[in-house]
Amino acid sequence: MALCCAISNEVPEHPVVSPSSGAIFERRIIEKYILENGIDPISGKELSVDDLIEIKTPPIVKPKPPSATSIPATLKLLQDEWDAVMLYSFTQRQQLQTARQELSHALYQHDAACRVIARLNKEVTAAREALATLKPQAGITTVPQPAVAAEAAGIANQPTEQAGMSEEVIQKLQDKATVLTQERKKRGRTVPEELISQDDLRAFRTLASHPGLHSASVPGILALDIHASDTSKILTGGNDRNATVFNKDTEQVIAILKGHTKKVTRVMYHPSEDLVITASPDSTIRIWNVPTSQTVLLLRAHDSAVTGLSLHPTGDYVLSTSEDQHWAFSDIRTGRLLTKVADQANVALTTAQFHPDGLIFGTGTADSQVKIWDLKEQTNVADFTGHSGAITSMSFSENGYYLATAADDACVKLWDLRKLKNFKTLQLDEGYQIKDLCFDQSGTYLAVAGTDVRVYLCKQWQELKVFNDHTAAATGVRFGRHAQYIASTSMDRTLKLYGIE
Repeated sequence: MALCCAISNEVPEHPVVSPSSGAIFERRIIEKYILENGIDPISGKELSVDDLIEIKTPPIVKPKPPSATSIPATLKLLQDEWDAVMLYSFTQRQQLQTARQELSHALYQHDAACRVIARLNKEVTAAREALATLKPQAGITTVPQPAVAAEAAGIANQPTEQAGMSEEVIQKLQDKATVLTQERKKRGRTVPEELISQDDLRAFRTLASHPGLHSASVPGILALDIHASDTSKILTGGNDRNATVFNKDTEQVIAILKGHTKKVTRVMYHPSEDLVITASPDSTIRIWNVPTSQTVLLLRAHDSAVTGLSLHPTGDYVLSTSEDQHWAFSDIRTGRLLTKVADQANVALTTAQFHPDGLIFGTGTADSQVKIWDLKEQTNVADFTGHSGAITSMSFSENGYYLATAADDACVKLWDLRKLKNFKTLQLDEGYQIKDLCFDQSGTYLAVAGTDVRVYLCKQWQELKVFNDHTAAATGVRFGRHAQYIASTSMDRTLKLYGIE
Protein backbone atom coordinates (compact mmCIF):
# COMPACT_ATOMS: atom_id res chain seq x y z
CA MET A 1 0.00 0.00 0.00
CA ALA A 2 1.52 3.38 -1.10
CA LEU A 3 1.78 6.38 1.29
CA CYS A 4 0.02 9.51 0.11
CA CYS A 5 -0.11 13.00 1.67
CA ALA A 6 -3.67 13.93 2.70
CA ILE A 7 -3.07 17.60 1.67
CA SER A 8 -1.01 17.41 -1.57
CA ASN A 9 -2.14 13.93 -2.61
CA GLU A 10 1.48 13.12 -3.57
CA VAL A 11 3.95 10.58 -2.19
CA PRO A 12 5.71 12.37 0.71
CA GLU A 13 9.50 12.49 0.95
CA HIS A 14 9.35 12.76 4.78
CA PRO A 15 6.04 11.23 5.83
CA VAL A 16 4.55 11.87 9.27
CA VAL A 17 1.27 10.74 10.81
CA SER A 18 -1.15 12.75 12.93
CA PRO A 19 -2.16 11.00 16.16
CA SER A 20 -5.41 12.95 16.08
CA SER A 21 -6.77 11.81 12.71
CA GLY A 22 -4.31 9.04 11.76
CA ALA A 23 -3.78 10.74 8.38
CA ILE A 24 -0.36 10.89 6.65
CA PHE A 25 1.17 14.20 5.61
CA GLU A 26 4.33 15.65 4.06
CA ARG A 27 6.25 17.10 7.06
CA ARG A 28 7.01 20.55 5.55
CA ILE A 29 3.40 21.05 4.43
CA ILE A 30 1.71 20.01 7.68
CA GLU A 31 4.18 22.06 9.74
CA LYS A 32 3.25 25.21 7.79
CA TYR A 33 -0.46 24.44 8.24
CA ILE A 34 -0.08 23.94 12.00
CA LEU A 35 1.89 27.18 12.37
CA GLU A 36 -0.90 29.07 10.62
CA ASN A 37 -3.95 27.26 12.06
CA GLY A 38 -2.82 25.13 15.04
CA ILE A 39 -5.26 22.33 14.24
CA ASP A 40 -5.39 18.98 12.38
CA PRO A 41 -6.67 19.71 8.83
CA ILE A 42 -8.67 16.48 8.76
CA SER A 43 -10.20 16.17 12.24
CA GLY A 44 -10.12 19.89 13.16
CA LYS A 45 -8.73 19.10 16.58
CA GLU A 46 -5.86 21.00 18.17
CA LEU A 47 -2.45 19.76 16.99
CA SER A 48 1.18 20.82 17.54
CA VAL A 49 4.36 20.00 15.58
CA ASP A 50 5.69 17.94 18.50
CA ASP A 51 2.67 15.65 18.30
CA LEU A 52 3.53 14.47 14.78
CA ILE A 53 4.95 10.93 14.47
CA GLU A 54 7.64 10.29 11.87
CA ILE A 55 7.29 7.25 9.63
CA LYS A 56 10.45 5.34 8.65
CA THR A 57 10.39 4.55 4.92
CA PRO A 58 13.08 3.81 2.31
CA PRO A 59 14.17 6.86 0.30
CA ILE A 60 12.04 7.59 -2.74
CA VAL A 61 13.73 7.52 -6.11
CA LYS A 62 12.01 9.96 -8.41
CA PRO A 63 11.85 9.16 -12.09
CA LYS A 64 14.53 10.75 -14.21
CA PRO A 65 13.11 13.63 -16.18
CA PRO A 66 13.33 13.18 -19.94
CA SER A 67 16.41 14.86 -21.38
CA ALA A 68 15.54 14.41 -25.03
CA THR A 69 14.05 17.43 -26.63
CA SER A 70 13.46 15.97 -30.09
CA ILE A 71 12.35 12.74 -31.76
CA PRO A 72 15.90 11.83 -33.00
CA ALA A 73 17.22 12.36 -29.48
CA THR A 74 14.43 10.17 -28.05
CA LEU A 75 15.21 7.39 -30.60
CA LYS A 76 18.93 7.60 -29.71
CA LEU A 77 18.04 7.25 -26.04
CA LEU A 78 15.86 4.19 -26.73
CA GLN A 79 18.65 2.63 -28.87
CA ASP A 80 21.15 3.06 -26.05
CA GLU A 81 18.75 1.43 -23.59
CA TRP A 82 18.17 -1.50 -25.99
CA ASP A 83 21.92 -2.04 -26.44
CA ALA A 84 22.42 -2.04 -22.69
CA VAL A 85 19.63 -4.63 -22.25
CA MET A 86 21.15 -6.88 -24.95
CA LEU A 87 24.59 -6.70 -23.37
CA TYR A 88 23.12 -7.58 -19.98
CA SER A 89 21.14 -10.48 -21.53
CA PHE A 90 24.30 -11.82 -23.22
CA THR A 91 26.18 -11.70 -19.93
CA GLN A 92 23.33 -13.54 -18.19
CA ARG A 93 23.34 -16.28 -20.86
CA GLN A 94 27.08 -16.75 -20.42
CA GLN A 95 26.67 -17.08 -16.66
CA LEU A 96 23.81 -19.59 -17.15
CA GLN A 97 25.96 -21.73 -19.46
CA THR A 98 28.80 -21.72 -16.93
CA ALA A 99 26.39 -22.70 -14.14
CA ARG A 100 25.05 -25.57 -16.25
CA GLN A 101 28.56 -26.89 -16.90
CA GLU A 102 29.42 -26.69 -13.22
CA LEU A 103 26.19 -28.50 -12.28
CA SER A 104 26.83 -31.25 -14.86
CA HIS A 105 30.34 -31.74 -13.50
CA ALA A 106 29.05 -31.87 -9.93
CA LEU A 107 26.40 -34.48 -10.87
CA TYR A 108 29.06 -36.59 -12.60
CA GLN A 109 31.26 -36.41 -9.49
CA HIS A 110 28.27 -37.37 -7.31
CA ASP A 111 27.50 -40.37 -9.51
CA ALA A 112 31.14 -41.48 -9.41
CA ALA A 113 31.18 -41.07 -5.62
CA CYS A 114 28.03 -43.21 -5.30
CA ARG A 115 29.67 -45.98 -7.34
CA VAL A 116 32.80 -45.83 -5.21
CA ILE A 117 30.72 -45.96 -2.01
CA ALA A 118 28.77 -48.97 -3.32
CA ARG A 119 32.03 -50.76 -4.17
CA LEU A 120 33.50 -49.95 -0.76
CA ASN A 121 30.35 -51.22 0.98
CA LYS A 122 30.66 -54.47 -0.96
CA GLU A 123 34.33 -54.75 0.01
CA VAL A 124 33.48 -54.04 3.67
CA THR A 125 30.84 -56.79 3.63
CA ALA A 126 33.31 -59.22 2.08
CA ALA A 127 35.95 -58.21 4.62
CA ARG A 128 33.53 -58.78 7.50
CA GLU A 129 32.70 -62.23 6.15
CA ALA A 130 36.39 -63.00 5.79
CA LEU A 131 36.99 -61.75 9.33
CA ALA A 132 34.24 -64.01 10.64
CA THR A 133 35.98 -66.98 9.04
CA LEU A 134 39.36 -65.94 10.48
CA LYS A 135 38.19 -66.05 14.11
CA PRO A 136 38.68 -69.77 14.83
CA GLN A 137 40.68 -70.78 17.83
CA ALA A 138 44.41 -70.59 17.59
CA GLY A 139 45.09 -74.36 17.29
CA ILE A 140 43.51 -74.80 13.85
CA THR A 141 45.98 -75.89 11.20
CA THR A 142 45.79 -76.88 7.58
CA VAL A 143 43.88 -80.15 7.34
CA PRO A 144 45.99 -82.97 5.90
CA GLN A 145 44.33 -85.44 3.55
CA PRO A 146 42.56 -87.89 5.89
CA ALA A 147 42.85 -91.62 5.63
CA VAL A 148 39.85 -93.48 4.30
CA ALA A 149 38.40 -95.82 6.90
CA ALA A 150 38.90 -99.34 5.63
CA GLU A 151 39.76 -102.89 6.59
CA ALA A 152 43.30 -103.94 7.42
CA ALA A 153 43.80 -104.91 3.78
CA GLY A 154 44.34 -101.22 3.00
CA ILE A 155 42.58 -98.09 1.87
CA ALA A 156 39.74 -98.61 -0.58
CA ASN A 157 38.23 -96.07 -2.91
CA GLN A 158 35.08 -98.13 -3.26
CA PRO A 159 32.56 -98.57 -0.43
CA THR A 160 34.07 -100.61 2.40
CA GLU A 161 33.09 -104.24 2.90
CA GLN A 162 30.57 -105.14 5.60
CA ALA A 163 32.05 -106.37 8.88
CA GLY A 164 28.71 -107.72 10.10
CA MET A 165 26.68 -107.18 13.26
CA SER A 166 28.52 -109.20 15.88
CA GLU A 167 26.92 -110.53 19.05
CA GLU A 168 28.99 -108.03 21.00
CA VAL A 169 27.58 -105.10 19.02
CA ILE A 170 24.00 -106.38 19.30
CA GLN A 171 24.39 -106.86 23.06
CA LYS A 172 25.77 -103.34 23.37
CA LEU A 173 22.75 -101.96 21.51
CA GLN A 174 20.36 -103.98 23.68
CA ASP A 175 21.99 -102.89 26.93
CA LYS A 176 21.80 -99.24 25.93
CA ALA A 177 18.14 -99.56 24.96
CA THR A 178 17.34 -101.17 28.34
CA VAL A 179 19.05 -98.34 30.23
CA LEU A 180 17.29 -95.66 28.16
CA THR A 181 13.89 -97.31 28.64
CA GLN A 182 14.36 -97.46 32.41
CA GLU A 183 15.45 -93.82 32.53
CA ARG A 184 12.37 -92.82 30.55
CA LYS A 185 10.08 -94.71 32.93
CA LYS A 186 11.72 -92.98 35.91
CA ARG A 187 11.10 -89.58 34.37
CA GLY A 188 7.53 -90.54 33.62
CA ARG A 189 5.48 -87.66 32.29
CA THR A 190 7.21 -84.97 34.35
CA VAL A 191 8.35 -81.93 32.44
CA PRO A 192 11.69 -80.29 33.39
CA GLU A 193 11.20 -77.22 35.57
CA GLU A 194 13.63 -75.27 33.39
CA LEU A 195 11.55 -75.91 30.25
CA ILE A 196 10.35 -72.68 28.67
CA SER A 197 6.62 -72.11 29.12
CA GLN A 198 4.10 -71.74 26.31
CA ASP A 199 3.56 -68.05 27.06
CA ASP A 200 7.29 -67.35 27.11
CA LEU A 201 7.74 -69.18 23.82
CA ARG A 202 5.00 -67.08 22.26
CA ALA A 203 7.04 -64.02 23.32
CA PHE A 204 10.19 -65.23 21.49
CA ARG A 205 11.84 -62.62 19.27
CA THR A 206 14.82 -62.70 16.93
CA LEU A 207 17.87 -62.17 19.15
CA ALA A 208 20.64 -62.46 16.55
CA SER A 209 21.27 -63.05 12.87
CA HIS A 210 24.65 -64.28 11.62
CA PRO A 211 25.23 -64.10 7.83
CA GLY A 212 29.01 -64.64 7.81
CA LEU A 213 29.31 -68.35 8.61
CA HIS A 214 29.50 -69.54 5.00
CA SER A 215 30.75 -68.18 1.69
CA ALA A 216 28.72 -65.49 -0.03
CA SER A 217 29.76 -66.74 -3.48
CA VAL A 218 27.75 -69.97 -3.05
CA PRO A 219 24.99 -68.87 -0.67
CA GLY A 220 22.87 -71.16 1.43
CA ILE A 221 23.06 -73.07 4.72
CA LEU A 222 21.63 -76.56 4.26
CA ALA A 223 21.90 -78.31 7.64
CA LEU A 224 21.93 -77.49 11.36
CA ASP A 225 22.64 -79.17 14.68
CA ILE A 226 23.36 -78.10 18.28
CA HIS A 227 25.78 -79.69 20.75
CA ALA A 228 23.54 -81.36 23.35
CA SER A 229 26.04 -80.91 26.21
CA ASP A 230 27.07 -77.35 25.35
CA THR A 231 24.18 -75.71 23.55
CA SER A 232 26.24 -72.58 22.87
CA LYS A 233 27.97 -74.55 20.09
CA ILE A 234 26.06 -74.63 16.81
CA LEU A 235 27.01 -76.67 13.74
CA THR A 236 26.01 -75.73 10.19
CA GLY A 237 26.58 -77.28 6.77
CA GLY A 238 26.60 -75.14 3.65
CA ASN A 239 26.43 -74.98 -0.09
CA ASP A 240 30.07 -73.87 -0.01
CA ARG A 241 31.15 -77.49 0.83
CA ASN A 242 32.15 -76.51 4.37
CA ALA A 243 30.79 -77.19 7.83
CA THR A 244 31.14 -74.47 10.46
CA VAL A 245 31.14 -74.70 14.26
CA PHE A 246 29.94 -71.44 15.82
CA ASN A 247 29.72 -70.29 19.44
CA LYS A 248 26.56 -68.24 19.86
CA ASP A 249 27.62 -66.77 23.22
CA THR A 250 30.97 -65.38 22.05
CA GLU A 251 29.74 -64.96 18.44
CA GLN A 252 32.99 -66.56 17.27
CA VAL A 253 33.60 -69.21 14.61
CA ILE A 254 35.27 -72.08 16.44
CA ALA A 255 36.14 -74.24 13.43
CA ILE A 256 35.69 -74.39 9.67
CA LEU A 257 35.65 -78.00 8.48
CA LYS A 258 36.87 -78.25 4.89
CA GLY A 259 37.15 -81.49 2.95
CA HIS A 260 33.94 -82.41 1.18
CA THR A 261 34.00 -82.00 -2.58
CA LYS A 262 30.30 -81.18 -2.78
CA LYS A 263 27.81 -79.31 -0.60
CA VAL A 264 27.29 -80.45 3.00
CA THR A 265 23.67 -81.56 3.35
CA ARG A 266 23.64 -83.37 6.73
CA VAL A 267 25.45 -82.51 9.97
CA MET A 268 25.43 -83.95 13.49
CA TYR A 269 27.19 -82.85 16.67
CA HIS A 270 28.17 -85.72 18.98
CA PRO A 271 26.11 -85.19 22.16
CA SER A 272 28.95 -85.74 24.64
CA GLU A 273 32.19 -85.25 22.68
CA ASP A 274 33.71 -82.53 20.52
CA LEU A 275 33.13 -84.62 17.40
CA VAL A 276 31.18 -83.65 14.30
CA ILE A 277 29.73 -85.94 11.61
CA THR A 278 28.91 -84.60 8.16
CA ALA A 279 27.51 -86.07 4.95
CA SER A 280 27.46 -84.90 1.36
CA PRO A 281 26.35 -85.80 -2.16
CA ASP A 282 30.04 -86.65 -2.74
CA SER A 283 28.97 -90.05 -1.24
CA THR A 284 31.19 -89.73 1.84
CA ILE A 285 30.65 -89.33 5.57
CA ARG A 286 33.34 -87.50 7.53
CA ILE A 287 34.07 -87.65 11.26
CA TRP A 288 35.77 -84.45 12.46
CA ASN A 289 37.71 -83.47 15.54
CA VAL A 290 36.53 -79.93 16.27
CA PRO A 291 39.53 -78.61 18.27
CA THR A 292 41.91 -79.48 15.41
CA SER A 293 39.41 -79.06 12.52
CA GLN A 294 40.74 -82.33 11.13
CA THR A 295 38.94 -85.25 9.53
CA VAL A 296 39.70 -88.24 11.74
CA LEU A 297 37.71 -90.77 9.68
CA LEU A 298 36.34 -90.82 6.15
CA LEU A 299 33.52 -93.34 5.72
CA ARG A 300 32.68 -94.66 2.27
CA ALA A 301 29.57 -96.63 3.11
CA HIS A 302 27.69 -95.60 -0.05
CA ASP A 303 28.31 -95.28 -3.76
CA SER A 304 25.88 -92.38 -4.28
CA ALA A 305 24.80 -89.18 -2.53
CA VAL A 306 24.35 -89.56 1.24
CA THR A 307 20.90 -88.21 2.13
CA GLY A 308 20.33 -89.09 5.79
CA LEU A 309 22.41 -89.21 8.96
CA SER A 310 21.54 -90.23 12.54
CA LEU A 311 23.74 -91.03 15.54
CA HIS A 312 22.92 -94.07 17.69
CA PRO A 313 22.25 -93.30 21.40
CA THR A 314 25.46 -95.16 22.33
CA GLY A 315 27.38 -92.42 20.52
CA ASP A 316 29.50 -95.06 18.77
CA TYR A 317 27.54 -95.82 15.60
CA VAL A 318 26.05 -93.82 12.77
CA LEU A 319 23.10 -94.64 10.53
CA SER A 320 23.13 -93.31 6.99
CA THR A 321 20.85 -93.44 3.95
CA SER A 322 21.65 -92.78 0.33
CA GLU A 323 20.35 -92.43 -3.18
CA ASP A 324 21.98 -95.83 -3.79
CA GLN A 325 18.76 -97.28 -2.21
CA HIS A 326 20.62 -98.62 0.86
CA TRP A 327 20.89 -97.76 4.52
CA ALA A 328 24.17 -98.38 6.31
CA PHE A 329 25.24 -98.81 9.95
CA SER A 330 28.87 -97.86 10.65
CA ASP A 331 31.22 -97.70 13.64
CA ILE A 332 32.53 -94.13 14.06
CA ARG A 333 35.40 -95.31 16.31
CA THR A 334 36.98 -97.73 13.85
CA GLY A 335 35.39 -96.62 10.59
CA ARG A 336 34.08 -100.13 9.91
CA LEU A 337 30.89 -100.61 7.92
CA LEU A 338 28.93 -103.06 10.09
CA THR A 339 25.96 -103.65 7.81
CA LYS A 340 24.39 -102.27 4.65
CA VAL A 341 20.82 -103.16 3.67
CA ALA A 342 18.95 -102.44 0.46
CA ASP A 343 15.42 -101.10 0.41
CA GLN A 344 13.34 -103.76 -1.32
CA ALA A 345 11.32 -101.15 -3.20
CA ASN A 346 14.41 -100.19 -5.21
CA VAL A 347 13.89 -96.51 -4.59
CA ALA A 348 16.24 -93.84 -3.28
CA LEU A 349 16.22 -93.17 0.48
CA THR A 350 15.95 -89.52 1.52
CA THR A 351 16.30 -89.33 5.31
CA ALA A 352 16.95 -91.39 8.43
CA GLN A 353 16.34 -91.07 12.18
CA PHE A 354 17.00 -93.36 15.15
CA HIS A 355 14.28 -94.04 17.71
CA PRO A 356 15.33 -92.74 21.17
CA ASP A 357 15.96 -96.35 22.32
CA GLY A 358 18.17 -97.08 19.32
CA LEU A 359 16.74 -100.50 18.45
CA ILE A 360 14.49 -99.29 15.66
CA PHE A 361 14.82 -96.42 13.21
CA GLY A 362 12.88 -94.76 10.44
CA THR A 363 13.78 -94.02 6.85
CA GLY A 364 12.06 -91.92 4.22
CA THR A 365 11.94 -92.67 0.52
CA ALA A 366 11.70 -90.68 -2.68
CA ASP A 367 8.29 -92.25 -3.39
CA SER A 368 6.65 -90.92 -0.17
CA GLN A 369 7.06 -94.06 2.00
CA VAL A 370 8.01 -93.95 5.68
CA LYS A 371 9.57 -97.22 6.80
CA ILE A 372 10.38 -98.51 10.29
CA TRP A 373 13.30 -100.95 10.60
CA ASP A 374 14.50 -103.33 13.32
CA LEU A 375 18.23 -102.70 13.67
CA LYS A 376 19.20 -106.04 15.21
CA GLU A 377 17.23 -108.07 12.66
CA GLN A 378 17.92 -105.58 9.84
CA THR A 379 14.35 -105.99 8.64
CA ASN A 380 11.53 -103.66 7.66
CA VAL A 381 8.88 -104.03 10.38
CA ALA A 382 6.34 -101.35 9.46
CA ASP A 383 5.40 -99.00 6.58
CA PHE A 384 3.53 -95.73 6.89
CA THR A 385 1.78 -94.45 3.79
CA GLY A 386 -0.19 -91.27 3.26
CA HIS A 387 2.34 -88.69 2.11
CA SER A 388 2.76 -87.63 -1.50
CA GLY A 389 6.18 -86.63 -2.75
CA ALA A 390 9.62 -87.41 -1.35
CA ILE A 391 9.97 -87.60 2.44
CA THR A 392 12.10 -84.61 3.49
CA SER A 393 12.44 -85.01 7.26
CA MET A 394 11.42 -87.05 10.29
CA SER A 395 11.77 -86.82 14.06
CA PHE A 396 10.92 -89.15 16.96
CA SER A 397 9.48 -87.68 20.16
CA GLU A 398 11.47 -88.09 23.38
CA ASN A 399 9.00 -90.57 24.87
CA GLY A 400 9.40 -92.80 21.82
CA TYR A 401 5.66 -92.96 21.14
CA TYR A 402 5.36 -90.54 18.23
CA LEU A 403 7.01 -90.00 14.89
CA ALA A 404 6.64 -86.75 12.94
CA THR A 405 7.25 -86.88 9.19
CA ALA A 406 7.20 -84.32 6.39
CA ALA A 407 7.25 -84.54 2.61
CA ASP A 408 6.81 -82.41 -0.48
CA ASP A 409 3.05 -82.24 0.17
CA ALA A 410 2.90 -79.26 2.58
CA CYS A 411 1.84 -81.31 5.59
CA VAL A 412 3.29 -82.83 8.75
CA LYS A 413 1.97 -86.25 9.74
CA LEU A 414 2.10 -87.60 13.29
CA TRP A 415 2.26 -91.37 13.72
CA ASP A 416 1.53 -93.44 16.83
CA LEU A 417 4.21 -96.14 16.96
CA ARG A 418 2.14 -98.25 19.38
CA LYS A 419 -0.90 -98.39 17.09
CA LEU A 420 1.10 -97.98 13.87
CA LYS A 421 -1.26 -95.40 12.45
CA ASN A 422 -1.49 -91.72 11.58
CA PHE A 423 -3.42 -89.91 14.32
CA LYS A 424 -2.87 -86.27 13.31
CA THR A 425 -2.03 -84.28 10.16
CA LEU A 426 -0.90 -80.65 10.31
CA GLN A 427 -1.93 -79.26 6.95
CA LEU A 428 0.02 -76.13 6.00
CA ASP A 429 -0.59 -73.64 3.22
CA GLU A 430 -0.57 -74.92 -0.34
CA GLY A 431 2.95 -74.81 -1.73
CA TYR A 432 4.51 -74.68 1.75
CA GLN A 433 7.97 -76.28 1.70
CA ILE A 434 9.02 -78.35 4.73
CA LYS A 435 12.76 -78.93 5.03
CA ASP A 436 13.25 -79.97 8.65
CA LEU A 437 11.40 -81.18 11.77
CA CYS A 438 12.54 -81.31 15.37
CA PHE A 439 11.02 -82.21 18.75
CA ASP A 440 12.57 -80.52 21.76
CA GLN A 441 14.37 -82.75 24.30
CA SER A 442 11.24 -83.06 26.48
CA GLY A 443 8.86 -83.83 23.61
CA THR A 444 6.71 -80.81 24.52
CA TYR A 445 7.24 -78.77 21.36
CA LEU A 446 7.62 -79.54 17.67
CA ALA A 447 9.42 -77.12 15.34
CA VAL A 448 8.94 -77.02 11.57
CA ALA A 449 11.35 -75.29 9.17
CA GLY A 450 10.51 -74.50 5.58
CA THR A 451 8.79 -71.52 4.00
CA ASP A 452 8.97 -70.08 7.54
CA VAL A 453 9.77 -71.43 11.03
CA ARG A 454 6.84 -72.64 13.17
CA VAL A 455 6.54 -74.10 16.65
CA TYR A 456 3.66 -76.35 17.74
CA LEU A 457 2.56 -77.51 21.19
CA CYS A 458 2.49 -81.30 21.21
CA LYS A 459 -0.59 -83.31 22.20
CA GLN A 460 -2.86 -80.32 21.48
CA TRP A 461 -0.88 -79.73 18.25
CA GLN A 462 -1.59 -76.04 18.58
CA GLU A 463 0.50 -73.50 16.65
CA LEU A 464 2.34 -71.35 19.20
CA LYS A 465 4.66 -69.15 17.15
CA VAL A 466 5.62 -68.34 13.55
CA PHE A 467 8.96 -66.70 12.65
CA ASN A 468 9.09 -64.99 9.25
CA ASP A 469 12.53 -63.36 9.51
CA HIS A 470 14.30 -65.44 6.87
CA THR A 471 14.24 -64.05 3.32
CA ALA A 472 14.50 -67.52 1.76
CA ALA A 473 13.42 -71.06 2.71
CA ALA A 474 14.50 -72.22 6.17
CA THR A 475 16.51 -75.45 5.94
CA GLY A 476 17.10 -76.38 9.58
CA VAL A 477 15.67 -75.82 13.07
CA ARG A 478 16.82 -76.96 16.52
CA PHE A 479 15.92 -76.28 20.16
CA GLY A 480 18.48 -75.22 22.75
CA ARG A 481 18.55 -76.84 26.18
CA HIS A 482 15.03 -76.83 27.69
CA ALA A 483 13.88 -74.85 24.63
CA GLN A 484 15.46 -71.71 26.13
CA TYR A 485 16.28 -70.64 22.58
CA ILE A 486 15.62 -71.78 19.01
CA ALA A 487 18.10 -71.74 16.12
CA SER A 488 17.27 -71.84 12.42
CA THR A 489 19.24 -71.74 9.17
CA SER A 490 18.19 -70.75 5.70
CA MET A 491 19.11 -70.48 2.05
CA ASP A 492 19.47 -66.74 2.74
CA ARG A 493 22.89 -67.67 4.30
CA THR A 494 21.93 -66.70 7.83
CA LEU A 495 21.82 -68.44 11.17
CA LYS A 496 19.08 -66.87 13.30
CA LEU A 497 18.58 -67.24 17.03
CA TYR A 498 15.22 -66.70 18.76
CA GLY A 499 14.51 -66.26 22.44
CA ILE A 500 13.27 -63.87 25.11
CA GLU A 501 14.89 -60.44 24.98
